[in-house]
Amino acid sequence: MIPEVYRGFGALHDAALAPGALDTRTKELIALALAVSSECDGCIAAHAHAAVRHGATLEEAAEAIGVTILMNGGPGTIYGPRAYAAVSEFFTAQATTDQAQAS
Repeated sequence: MIPEVYRGFGALHDAALAPGALDTRTKELIALALAVSSECDGCIAAHAHAAVRHGATLEEAAEAIGVTILMNGGPGTIYGPRAYAAVSEFFTAQATTDQAQAS
């Protein structure tokens, strides 16, 4: 019922995550950290997947989540592991796809 709102949000999303002074991988890790802070499971899944697609490692995700825990306290200890599990899931799926394509 509000397609112009979704188009506008999509344009903002694309503009904010486009490579610039920061690459898209870094921006997706920032978005993942903010998703943890916002306690948004759907956002965690979307940005975990996008971070992996743009080359984020498990170690990078863990460190970004660690900063979120520092800044957000207790809730970060609940949503942080959810975010790490999502990144791990997408990372494993990406590695499997990469191996299959290399074969």
